[in-house]
Amino acid sequence: MTNGLLVLICMILAIGTCGGPLLTRLYYNNGGERIWFMSFISTAGCPVIFIPLVISFLRRRNLNNSENIEKTEIVLMETPMFMASIVIGLLIGLDNYCFAYGLAYLPVSTTSLIVGTQLGFNAIFSFFMVKQTFTPFSINAVVLLTAGTGILALRGGDGERSADVSHKEYVVGFLVTLTAAVLYAFILPFVELTYKKVRQEITFTLVLEMQLVMCIAASCFCIVGMLVEGDFKVIPIEAREFKVGGGSAFYYMLILMTGIVYQGLFLGAIGVVFCASSLASGVLISALLPVTEVLAVVCFREKFQVEKGVALLLSLWGFVSYFYGEFKSGKRIINKTQLQETELPPLPVSVSAVA
Repeated sequence: MTNGLLVLICMILAIGTCGGPLLTRLYYNNGGERIWFMSFISTAGCPVIFIPLVISFLRRRNLNNSENIEKTEIVLMETPMFMASIVIGLLIGLDNYCFAYGLAYLPVSTTSLIVGTQLGFNAIFSFFMVKQTFTPFSINAVVLLTAGTGILALRGGDGERSADVSHKEYVVGFLVTLTAAVLYAFILPFVELTYKKVRQEITFTLVLEMQLVMCIAASCFCIVGMLVEGDFKVIPIEAREFKVGGGSAFYYMLILMTGIVYQGLFLGAIGVVFCASSLASGVLISALLPVTEVLAVVCFREKFQVEKGVALLLSLWGFVSYFYGEFKSGKRIINKTQLQETELPPLPVSVSAVA
């Protein structure tokens, strides 16, 4: 059951990781300019979580009825986890804004390479927050991912900036996207730490409740930004003037699809933390980024210079190094456990034998 659930969650994560940035870029390329609005859309699809929550409640109620238990709790989350979820949700809201800001000024392929550095930051935060062990392979991965980002930074966007993006906007977009990667790398072990610290049995239903609270908090954070920027007044005008799909109908359909796809990304990421670890979630996201880059080049005909190719190669090298280290570490633990299980206990020595 756990393996099947993990496979399903990984599929959802793959769709969200690859599809979310592409849909956001489609919005920006065709007249969309509301960064806070796109930040809000990243978590606005959270009402879909009510579907599995209702199903879970009905199953628990039927089970309790069969066991003559009168009361079935509607909400399993207790106060400590609720408060932690709100804090994490506010951080997610800020991270969504940073990511949406970066996509407004950077190509999807460049953004994906920068976001790939979250694996290195994730390893660092996991070491300090949840005592994840560092290995030579993980250190090598951090160095390679940092080097790849450094190459992109030295390039400075020459030759890949669109005509309406200045050098200053590109640099700021680069730095804000890097901030998004660091912040997201912090959020994943923060979630894992919350799982370990709260005095509750962590079930998938509880994970869904936590995800719902986080998304609502993140959405409220972004709504404040939308109110300050006046997005609610501009959105209807932007919809009518959207360049593709005949205007408003396609615009709102794109917004709906983007919200659902991003919800898959966050649900998948938190689900992998539940089924495995925060580092495993970071590894899967990094593994999917090259797919996003290829799709961006195909769908939007983005330029893919030599520097970007080198950065991608270093990122893949870092991912393989990290994954191989985790594989060897896991195999060593399994072999040690099997050895302990098959090792015969020492025979008791009798007094007569000693004599």
